[in-house]
Amino acid sequence: MSLVTQAREMADELVRLRRALHQEPEVGLNLPRTQERVLAALEGLPLEITTGTNCTSVTAVLRGHGDGAVLLRADMDALPVQEDTGLDYTSRIDGAMHGCGHDLHTAMLVGAAHLLAAQREKLHGNVVFMFQPGEEGWEGARTMMDEGVLDAAGRRPDATYALHVFSTLGPAGTFFSRPGVALAASATLRVTVRGEGGHGSTPHLAKDPVPVLAEMVTALQTAVTRQFDVFDPVVLTIGVLRAGTRSNIIPATATFEATIRTFSVESSRRIRDVALRLVSGIADAHGVDVDADYAEGRPPTVNDPDETALAREVITETLGENRYAPLANPFTGAEDFARVLEEVPGCFIALGALPPGADPDKAAYNHSPQAVFDDSVLPDGAALYAELARRRLNVNSGATSGATTQKGR
Repeated sequence: MSLVTQAREMADELVRLRRALHQEPEVGLNLPRTQERVLAALEGLPLEITTGTNCTSVTAVLRGHGDGAVLLRADMDALPVQEDTGLDYTSRIDGAMHGCGHDLHTAMLVGAAHLLAAQREKLHGNVVFMFQPGEEGWEGARTMMDEGVLDAAGRRPDATYALHVFSTLGPAGTFFSRPGVALAASATLRVTVRGEGGHGSTPHLAKDPVPVLAEMVTALQTAVTRQFDVFDPVVLTIGVLRAGTRSNIIPATATFEATIRTFSVESSRRIRDVALRLVSGIADAHGVDVDADYAEGRPPTVNDPDETALAREVITETLGENRYAPLANPFTGAEDFARVLEEVPGCFIALGALPPGADPDKAAYNHSPQAVFDDSVLPDGAALYAELARRRLNVNSGATSGATTQKGR
């Protein structure tokens, strides 16, 4: 019986687990209820399980025959968002929601652990299951790496894979990926302009930071379009803008925060220099002070060409030619799986989970309070995780059953 058939027989269990996780979402690095559910779902399997010290991670190692290793990752954390979907399994936790589909990822990786455990005697190596908290800006991958997840099997993995569902990327059940840059690098720019407060009726007696801040915002947008190659783009969005308490009071300070996305090391370096120079120059021109902090976030998510080719091969051979679609361009979102990919060659794979009958152009996107994901993708996601591990271990061992030979490194 194929892994796909076995996974589809587990569909009801995977849906139950996913919906239980959905009803009790947890944010950040500390996910005790989520960790408890994952551990319960893995109970009885022949796994070597460790949990995190500085986060509620779960690392499980399945040992086969041979010293090869593959790492499969699923993120588990939710978002600080109030759910507004109307689902009968909606979040029971105020201010928290699985609006990015991490509950599906977790259920799929649990399913993969069950599938591969049943084939343990046939595995040509070891599989590391990385259940990660804190993906949504909490550096969960780095925390797990610092605690040794990459060496959990005794040595570094030969390859790593992660799946991520999307509520608008359709049709449901279609997998998407690309070699090279798959997601953007991220950074945050925080700027505080320090002037001198005063009465709104006599601005000449104060140093108003508000128009200075407004000029900075406009200048940054212009810089992005005039100083960077359109084919190596930069995305800069102001998400926070704060100043003042009343209409007739000139505040002493004004603040903004921006998220910045880039797709190359060169653009990442240049936008930092451009942004800091620009805000400093505008402040000097107006005779006010400025505090500017540029915080590097995640690096770009870069897929290894060989691992991406293998992923495409596995998807088309296992699920059908129509189940894979190459991405023409990278996503502008950022992912801390990028940190794993900096150490281990691998592939980040997107999975469309658009609900039946929904219009992909109108459906709520990931992170929306109205984001809804189709549970029907769970079995095939679990099967793909498992089949990727099995075939990659075959490649590493030289076995050819059910796999083609990947070119050497």
